[in-house]
Amino acid sequence: MPLSAKTQQTLWIIPPADSRAEPLAQALRIAPLVAQVLLNRGITEAESGSVFLQPKLTELIRPGQMPGIEPAVARLKEAVEKKQKITVYGDYDVDGITGVSILWELLTLLGAQVDFYIPHRIEEGYGLNREAVRSLAEAGTQLLITVDCGIAALEAADLARQLGVDLVVTDHHQPGPALPSAVAIVHPALQASYANQDSAGALVAYKLAWAVAEQFSNGPRLDTKLRQFMLNATSLAAIGTVADVVDLRGENRVLTKFGLQALPESKLCGLRALIESAGLKGQGVDSYAIGFRLAPVLNAAGRMGHARLAVELLTCTSEMRALQIAEYLKQQNVQRQQCERKMVKQACDLIVERGLNHPDHRSLVLAAPDWHTGVLGIVASRLVDKYFRPTIMINASPGDSGTAQGSARSIPGFCMLSAIQACSSHLASFGGHTMAAGLTIPPQKIEPFAADFEAYAVEHLREDDVVAKLDIDALVPLRQFTRETVTQLEILGPFGQGNPKPVFATKGVRLIAAPRRVGAKGDHLQFAVTDNTATVRGVGFRMGHLEKKLLDNEYFNLAYEAQLNHYNGNTSVEFIATDIQFE
Repeated sequence: MPLSAKTQQTLWIIPPADSRAEPLAQALRIAPLVAQVLLNRGITEAESGSVFLQPKLTELIRPGQMPGIEPAVARLKEAVEKKQKITVYGDYDVDGITGVSILWELLTLLGAQVDFYIPHRIEEGYGLNREAVRSLAEAGTQLLITVDCGIAALEAADLARQLGVDLVVTDHHQPGPALPSAVAIVHPALQASYANQDSAGALVAYKLAWAVAEQFSNGPRLDTKLRQFMLNATSLAAIGTVADVVDLRGENRVLTKFGLQALPESKLCGLRALIESAGLKGQGVDSYAIGFRLAPVLNAAGRMGHARLAVELLTCTSEMRALQIAEYLKQQNVQRQQCERKMVKQACDLIVERGLNHPDHRSLVLAAPDWHTGVLGIVASRLVDKYFRPTIMINASPGDSGTAQGSARSIPGFCMLSAIQACSSHLASFGGHTMAAGLTIPPQKIEPFAADFEAYAVEHLREDDVVAKLDIDALVPLRQFTRETVTQLEILGPFGQGNPKPVFATKGVRLIAAPRRVGAKGDHLQFAVTDNTATVRGVGFRMGHLEKKLLDNEYFNLAYEAQLNHYNGNTSVEFIATDIQFE
């Protein structure tokens, strides 16, 4: 039987009640439960709590403080004024797509001669490549600006210099010991004192656009047209920031909060079309909607086809064309979902067939022919969620010829890049960071690579490390969830990395009526529980299989997120179950 959420009990991590919650709550005029959540996020003072609860756009770090930005602005200004051909070159994921869209749109507003280039995920792979640099140079590009890539592209940068193309790198990935040869490198990590080391690629691009806009406005007070665009562009930068799963505290929180607020009324017709195609028109768009509704549609362009179409959508000026692209990308995302489900099933079957689900096994390295390269990373993430093991998916059989591509996803505490580097003698190439990586490998090397990777995992992961953990913000009686308290909890958003949606737990609850399976396949569960202090209704997505067990157990422990349910003019507190455990 495979290890999964059904068979492997999640370990709840519950912090002790903090004595500082009550005074912090009084100072900020919030519920003690909300104050406890702030303390869990590292916010211990009333001043920092007030800033967190009421962020202002004026708290964004001025663009001039971004390392490397001055020479970049000077070179862009020269290119705009001299009508030199500029190409904005971005990564094919949402962070790159939104960053490219911001810079292309701004430069177009300034009358620049500008185009954009997105490499093909499967045919070209990640980052700035030599073939693309050569073709762009031959097409007349004089200034090449990278977005969300380029910091490790030493050879491509050297080729650009040799071909007479000036290069400006904007990136946020970890720099190596050597930096690319470039006119300017705009990167938060080039200066340790820079306040937002966790800037997404789209935010770095936004800061460059902002600085250029100031240059053409002769000061920090932007011309009306440029000011309006930069306000609109907060939505693009917010989408890139959320999609790239960077820390949503500090400046990232400020940008994301305002970008999300502006989304429903966006002046960018591509964003309006995207929202409409996702069925979100007329609704508030939160970080969950970006992560699970909007970003997958934009990503589908690069996964199933070419990400250039996603940039065309975000920079589109025709309502009709925007709707056409949005609908097409929606269909591409449906195909991606079908492909993903098929691959997940095949991968799970392989895991059981090969006994990789044994508790002593520390990693998953899976290979098969005909797996779609553009979906490997998503499937690896699904397997991490299910088995809680570092996972690598490869699109080839060990007996194939040529070079196979792979995508890797990790678990907290296990550096995927270090693990792959330790086994790199088997690889043709690799790159990435702590939680995710990509690699290419000769198919005949897959089996020895898998053996070495497992040996590394066994050495670096204890039994406790491969147990799924759930961080609980507080153990709470149900009576504390008043509408006012839940409203205050919602103000803590946008939620994401570094600021997860609060999860609470109540032990010893019981059903007040039989639970009901709902959904087209009966996958979900509706229930109502009490702990004798209050009664709350809830829903457990993909928990339909627990119906009988809930009926067989008089008492159980419930972990959940709290939200307000607005229905028929009535507002009530509702729980979204995240885990159910039985004694």
